[in-house]
Amino acid sequence: MITKDEIKVLLKDIENERVERTISTKDTDKFARAVCAFANDLPNKRLPGYLIIGAYDDGSLNGLKVTDELLRNLAGLRSDGNILPQPALMVEKFSFPDGDIAVVEVKPSKSTPVKYKGTVYIRIGPRRGEANDEELRILREKSEVKSQTFDTTPCLHTTIDDLDLDLFKSGYLPKMVSANILKGDKREIKQQLASLKLFDPAQDCPTVAGILLIGKDPSHILFGAYIQYVEFAGKSITSKVINERQFSGNLITILKEIDYFIKYTIQKQRPVFVTVLREEMKINYPYEAIRELAMNLIMHRTYETNAPARFYEYSDRIVMDNPGGLYGKVQPENFPHVNDYRNPVIAEAMKVLGYVNRFNRGISMVQEQLEANKNGLALFDFKDITTFKVTVMSADPKSEGAESGADEAKSGAENGADGIESGTDNRHERVGNVSEKRRRNVGEDNEAEKSMGEAINEAEKIDSDTENDTDDTDRDTDRDTENDTEKLTLRETKILFLIKKDNFVSRKIIAQNLGISTATVARDIDSLKNKGIIERIGGDRGGYWKIK
Repeated sequence: MITKDEIKVLLKDIENERVERTISTKDTDKFARAVCAFANDLPNKRLPGYLIIGAYDDGSLNGLKVTDELLRNLAGLRSDGNILPQPALMVEKFSFPDGDIAVVEVKPSKSTPVKYKGTVYIRIGPRRGEANDEELRILREKSEVKSQTFDTTPCLHTTIDDLDLDLFKSGYLPKMVSANILKGDKREIKQQLASLKLFDPAQDCPTVAGILLIGKDPSHILFGAYIQYVEFAGKSITSKVINERQFSGNLITILKEIDYFIKYTIQKQRPVFVTVLREEMKINYPYEAIRELAMNLIMHRTYETNAPARFYEYSDRIVMDNPGGLYGKVQPENFPHVNDYRNPVIAEAMKVLGYVNRFNRGISMVQEQLEANKNGLALFDFKDITTFKVTVMSADPKSEGAESGADEAKSGAENGADGIESGTDNRHERVGNVSEKRRRNVGEDNEAEKSMGEAINEAEKIDSDTENDTDDTDRDTDRDTENDTEKLTLRETKILFLIKKDNFVSRKIIAQNLGISTATVARDIDSLKNKGIIERIGGDRGGYWKIK
């Protein structure tokens, strides 16, 4: 119980989430609502709350004489059946020269929400009131007496027809259950689903986890079950939107799409030439770090809200906004060293499928990757208890109004890691523009600043002793291919200068500039690769040439 000296300190302090004062001695409803609010401990301070009777709002005493009857009435709040679950409280009388006070010390409840006559009361700062839906969710989640998690609850008004059973049989079940066990599993489909907590036999309907993981159209049932991606041209949300996308569908699909999207659209790298033949890569965001944060966004968010998870990319940073805030035992002071799961079924599925870290090192790995890439540490914002935000600064900020990542390279989520060469004039014009911007940014040497034609002329000067290039014929091709591998042919020299000019250049554009076929370009490039002069980084779509 609190001491007299501690009471003096509380009397001098202002009212806050742990202190309420009153001069009333008969308002039992007011006392009970205060006890209920203190027991709920919405801010999760994990410290007792104090109802002080006999003091004004400014902390001065009103000369009350505390009676045994008042103390009995206050103690009766615990067991009169109106506050449930029953709170843990103690009542004490303190006497001062200016009068007595009665103090009710209320311990935070381990089983929240606590209700008074069926209503949940909470206290935030000096305000006490009824909890709204979002505050009720927070109280349920922080309860140490765990009830059924939301992802294991039955998704009423749905049926097994809302699940993609082919996906379950081919893409989910074999990864969650060993092949030996599956061979002897003769159970019907509903029992198999129920064993993985994807179906509720009692209600004869899928669980929330079932709808989210293998549902045919989860966002039509759980309206916030999608990720909203927006790319802004500038540094604020009022900037021009240059790209936007919605990731929806079941999580098996979303996980693959967001993985490819981050790898082939979000992460961008460009060469910074140290010398003409040596370069270093500048990467805006390390793929592994952003991927881990996005996977945590999917795994730890609440799906009880209609609000989506948000993935916003500005010209200088990425901000991820996760509905739900920190969960259970995880608090700002122990994050990220303590782990708890809002959606344990989804978390287990993501671990088995290989999308999240298995050793509770996810955030540590993120910070290491970001520091190594010179992004600086990710910034986590816990101020709003209803959301969880993380900000990652770019290691290579774009100028405001720059082309979007989706325009620079085709999304891997749509086209996969390996595409075929596009080679259209429009695509080359776009990539050429991006390359020109990059060259201006890094101050590439004068040689690379020359035009395509100048580069070809330069190659001809350097290799003036080499045979003149002729029309593309099989004879020329054979002669060049058989040439001494220690020496570049004129055509290979021209190709090398074109690549040095624009390391995103396509085979078709090289062929057009040199007046030869793409097949001949491909053979010359293979020759340059075999001689160890160049290599291809990435696929034909979105990749680039690297001069060794």
